[in-house]
Amino acid sequence: MNVFVIGIGLIGGSLARDIRKHYPEARIFCIDLNPDHLQEALDLGLIDEASDYERLSGADLAILTIPVDAMVKELPLVLDQVGEETLVLDAGSTKAEICQHVADHPKRRNYLSCHPIAGTEFSGPAAALEGLFDGKTNIICEVEKTAFKLQEYGLEVFGKLGMRIRYMNPEAHDKHIAYVSHLSHISSFMLGKTVIEKEKNERDIFDMAGSGFASTVRLAKSSPEMWTPIFKQNKTNVIETLEEYINNLNHFKELMKQDDFEAIFNEMKNTNYIKDILNGIA
Repeated sequence: MNVFVIGIGLIGGSLARDIRKHYPEARIFCIDLNPDHLQEALDLGLIDEASDYERLSGADLAILTIPVDAMVKELPLVLDQVGEETLVLDAGSTKAEICQHVADHPKRRNYLSCHPIAGTEFSGPAAALEGLFDGKTNIICEVEKTAFKLQEYGLEVFGKLGMRIRYMNPEAHDKHIAYVSHLSHISSFMLGKTVIEKEKNERDIFDMAGSGFASTVRLAKSSPEMWTPIFKQNKTNVIETLEEYINNLNHFKELMKQDDFEAIFNEMKNTNYIKDILNGIA
């Protein structure tokens, strides 16, 4: 089993770890423009060998885990090089633009559009974790456009890694993910920005920060190189979610100005229902 990982960071490295665990015979190659990442992945034993696009014809599985702006450029090039029986996967956090970009590619049948909902705020090969995808949801888009034999192969791999599968069209994916992922990251970045700008003495921040603040701004440690292209590709949906979020913040502020703390209590009490929703997911 020849596996090519294009872009070796948290997601690519974690996939490499789990594939090696469940497929001990697999030989894992990597294509990455960052020589330091390649060397780090080799040192960590995530990959067996650095490689290039010319060798993709020998791949059984090719996985792109690169920023989504690079994905729209590189995915067609990968499809150009792979063999007829190669399964090509991606892990992009947006799907509509990527799917549109390869809609008419002669090897569209080789591509299975995926988004595993997993990750941490850390990046780079050293952030790779074994078991990162166990029990996590993997959203698959336009499954009907992938060759059935390759669909089966992909589902076998996802099953070995412990993923749960959901099917969704790319537009619905991008709309829903704007609420549950993209807005969360923006909120975290902007809370961090607000506190940094207000508290000029950083020592005060660290001395007074509790677990609530730490957990809320955790996502602000995420890679801007990865998240800026995501916001750009999903701009329309992200703006819509931001407008709704800002309206809710303004409403909360008005209740504060009016000293209407009974309404504030009810707002928070009604929102507590999210505990039941999240417990159901877990």
